[in-house]
Amino acid sequence: MENKTKFDLITLPIEGMTCASCVLRVEKALKKIDGVQDAVVNLATEQAQVKIDPTKVDFNRLKEAVEKAGYSVIEPKETTIEFEKVVEEEREKQFNELTKDLKFALLFTIPVFLISMLMMSIKFQNSIGNFLPYVPFLLFILTTPVLLKSGKRFFKIAWNNLKHFSSDMNTLVAIGTGSAYIYSSIVTFFPELVGVQRHSSHLEIYYDSTAVIITLILFGRWLEAKSKSRTSSAIKKLIGLKPKKANVIRDGNEITVTIEQLKLNDIVIVRPGEKIPADGFIIEGASSINEAMITGESLPVEKKEGDKVIGGTINLNGTFKFRVSAIGSKSVLGQIIRLVEEAQSSKAPIQNLADKIASVFVPVVILIAILTLIGWLIAGSNFSSALIHFVAVLIIACPCALGLATPTALIVGTGIGADNGILIKNAQSLELTHKLTDLVIDKTGTITEGKLKVNDIIFLDESNKELNLKLIVSSENKSEHPIGKAIVNYGKENHIQIIEPNSFKYKIGFGIEAHFGEDVVLIGNEILMEENKVDFSVYQELINQLKADGKIIVYVAINRRPMALISISDAIKKNSHEAIQKIKSLGINVIMITGDSEETAKRVAGEVGIEKYFARILPDEKANVVKQLKGEKKIIGMVGDGINDAPALAQADVSIAMSSGTDIAIETADITLIKNDLMDVYRAIKLSHLTIKTIKQNLFWAFIYNVIGIPLAAFGVLNPMIAALAMSLSSVSVVTNSLRIRKKNL
Repeated sequence: MENKTKFDLITLPIEGMTCASCVLRVEKALKKIDGVQDAVVNLATEQAQVKIDPTKVDFNRLKEAVEKAGYSVIEPKETTIEFEKVVEEEREKQFNELTKDLKFALLFTIPVFLISMLMMSIKFQNSIGNFLPYVPFLLFILTTPVLLKSGKRFFKIAWNNLKHFSSDMNTLVAIGTGSAYIYSSIVTFFPELVGVQRHSSHLEIYYDSTAVIITLILFGRWLEAKSKSRTSSAIKKLIGLKPKKANVIRDGNEITVTIEQLKLNDIVIVRPGEKIPADGFIIEGASSINEAMITGESLPVEKKEGDKVIGGTINLNGTFKFRVSAIGSKSVLGQIIRLVEEAQSSKAPIQNLADKIASVFVPVVILIAILTLIGWLIAGSNFSSALIHFVAVLIIACPCALGLATPTALIVGTGIGADNGILIKNAQSLELTHKLTDLVIDKTGTITEGKLKVNDIIFLDESNKELNLKLIVSSENKSEHPIGKAIVNYGKENHIQIIEPNSFKYKIGFGIEAHFGEDVVLIGNEILMEENKVDFSVYQELINQLKADGKIIVYVAINRRPMALISISDAIKKNSHEAIQKIKSLGINVIMITGDSEETAKRVAGEVGIEKYFARILPDEKANVVKQLKGEKKIIGMVGDGINDAPALAQADVSIAMSSGTDIAIETADITLIKNDLMDVYRAIKLSHLTIKTIKQNLFWAFIYNVIGIPLAAFGVLNPMIAALAMSLSSVSVVTNSLRIRKKNL
């Protein structure tokens, strides 16, 4: 027997990544480890999602590999502290350090910049007289703290890169600012080495370039960090839903425990206004519960004994006790948080091009900068001018925007989805959704309410009517099928006594067979009756009339004799017609699939505006229909309930599972809709279009920025300070453009 390895998914929050090159280096370091199946690193979330074989590799080995690559991993100091809280505190600490470095840099850079500008004026030079020769020394004194303290981060990472024979954006900044600073220092202290007169009034010094570039890049990173924190607001909001404490009954006493101390099967008391601390089932009491934060439904939901409650939702009025059935990552809220985190950290196929460019970007830029320096010298320029063009090329070329283009848009897109009850499994699903050509929608419970109701039971033989009705209802009491449940509900409403059958057999896709002593009851469709040679042809006119009204017809035979026709209907959801028209407006063909009769399918399809449908399709045949459509070189989406439609959902290119919000089939679908609303299918597709459009815009501007910027810097059009400003703003513009998705209406 084949031994299937079970892989665990570990999240590593990483410090020190600044551009797309960093991402690739960390991924490469992690993938080299024996036991790592895959590693995906995200610059925007600053996290690595690593799939490992736990028998071969552990957290410490992953951490060691990241540190050897020149970066560090955040880990909790105490097991009782929530991981998210530790990461958040560490990120805040990093941001505060960045803010301090920026303020320190500004303190010295402003006077450096002002003095340098004034030195361009002959009038100013004359006004300071004998002090003029000492200005370079003053600029050196003011610039050095900026370089050594505020700019230390660039040189530290660049040195680590050098030790690992690699390079990134920090390498470019370090070489650029370091070159300008060293050259200026030589001119200041040893001008004869570069052929400059010591007391010349036209010393070519670039302290202002060094200080201003470092300050501008720090400012860009500060803006970027502020913007990035806004992109991950969905996760923060979800984590904020987590209750902190719970009132538990242990050993007959009520005690308050932290959420980490809560155990499965604990009995918890919830009072009005309190958050429900975990998932569970009410064992005593009743209440109204606000589940809007999970399901998006604004109306309170009435809960009684036996009903499920969801952790993170709010109890409005009654007091009740419930037994804990799921905690932590196994709870509904925990699963949603995990799904959103994994989706935001995954990598979309569209990012592959950016990754390929980033892998060679920095070495190519350094080569271009060296060629620029040599080219200007050959053209007759002095070393000072050639150096400044060399620095400009290094500074303008930054892969930051390239690295942020895709992940920032994905984070915002999946976050908006989570806010709207649309849970997207990964970036691949989000990208593929915008390419859908056809959407197959299961009828029952998706287009219709899925709550079947018996309109009438028409007895074809009036003798023993009460007994036969009892046999019909009792036969279906064992059935889990919606039609069976509708018949049982009809029996309850009419106070029909249930009796136990001697045997019960469910015939998938056809109906049921039940035995009560010598009586054999068959309930199902025409095919079941034909197979058992029960002839309903005498009643064909009545059957046709019921079908024409769009009713679901269930045939009943007792002892192989036609006994009754059960008329059942399933109301169409109020949003179905509008949702289907909106989906069609996106250029997607909508196809309905159902196990119901041709007549019922035709009626429902006509009411909601669907031209193509498949009727009388058994559950195991739905996957074949999807496969057939895919064979026509189409990209197929499938919408179902995530349980009965599992084979068809698995066969589709994009599977969309409708859910009630209390039983989310997260693992089976690419997209899970918490609310059972077809409009959310349209919103999910529209969100995919918006996100992919934003990614393409981001990638275009990141590419075009470098394509235009590098030649301009090489040919002397841009000076290093303007290049630094442009480089900083490029990253901020990408993040800001991604945040625009939040303003769009789904």
